[in-house]
Amino acid sequence: QVQLVESGGGSVQAGGSLRLSCAAIGYSPYCMGWFRQAPGKEREGVARITSDGLTSYADSVKGRFTVSLDNAKNTLYLQMNSLNPEDTAMYYCAADFRRGVCLTTIQALGTSRMVYHYWGQGTQVTVSS
Repeated sequence: QVQLVESGGGSVQAGGSLRLSCAAIGYSPYCMGWFRQAPGKEREGVARITSDGLTSYADSVKGRFTVSLDNAKNTLYLQMNSLNPEDTAMYYCAADFRRGVCLTTIQALGTSRMVYHYWGQGTQVTVSS
């Protein structure tokens, strides 16, 4: 029903910035979010936003990352500033149509059994020190 295509990953020095994009092809999801997984670490929810603008962020990225959604383009963005090597990971775009799932905060989602239904292939972000 929905295809997600990420872009914008790359390599950057510590303190730098990157902006990730995720295009949703098909029907518009109720929410879209970013998750990441680094080598040797569990998958971590980064940020999510609903179609009406409700955001949720992981504590580790608050104040540094900003998630936004262009409803007209069905495109999700993640502006990442003040990057550090701990941000190095594969970043995945995800989306869902379920209200209960979408209104769950990114923190609570991590401790729940809920998983977003649609996933992209991921884009690599590498931050050098």
